[in-house]
Amino acid sequence: MTVFSFLRVLLHLLQGLATSAFVFPFANPARREVLVRNWSAALLRILRVQLDARFVDGAPSQRNALVVANHVSWLDIFVVNAVQPCHFVAKADIRNWPVLGWLCEKAGTIFIARGRQREVRRVQEGLVVGILRGQRIAFFPEGTTSAQGELLPFHSNLFEAAITAGVPVKPYALRYLDAQGALHPAANFVGETTFVDSLMMILKARGMRAQLIELPLIDGTGLQRRELAQHARLAIADALQTG
Repeated sequence: MTVFSFLRVLLHLLQGLATSAFVFPFANPARREVLVRNWSAALLRILRVQLDARFVDGAPSQRNALVVANHVSWLDIFVVNAVQPCHFVAKADIRNWPVLGWLCEKAGTIFIARGRQREVRRVQEGLVVGILRGQRIAFFPEGTTSAQGELLPFHSNLFEAAITAGVPVKPYALRYLDAQGALHPAANFVGETTFVDSLMMILKARGMRAQLIELPLIDGTGLQRRELAQHARLAIADALQTG
């Protein structure tokens, strides 16, 4: 069963490649968003990951905002995109991942070399332009994945984009649960775990549920970026019941 599911994932990736190469160049932004949402939702179904999305007002907020979330797995991008497609900021090394890196790039992912101040400033300026154009921008302020039950400090640099663009921050709390409602260990993507290792663990898992919780918008008016980052972290930590 795992081998069959693995082959289905490969075929789905090939379909994504074909769509990105031959359909995206001729699709308007609204059509691309539909394609990304449908492809991401189909990937979750193939992986047998149930999507459990919860919203403040019963549906995703459509207000222009900077989206942030805690970071557990490579799956996180596709969980969010299955609900509300975003242009994600991701580590530059993801671009080098076979197939998946290219797909992320074609889906509008913005790659950043962590630790390079000039690179951070360039990306931040690009985020402001994107937000003002109406793009939905998202990033993981922990800067790397953390094991479920943990929440790393939030890096505050990119929160400056929300302040400069004059938009609120929309936090999402994300976790992966088993059939009993406990944190599912197969979702963890930390340490020396490779993408293939993670994929195989997810394929072998049973009853995994990706729970995405939309939290109230945070108005950054009058706040410094560090304060805004701290407000977002506290909101997500409270939703996840972590420290």
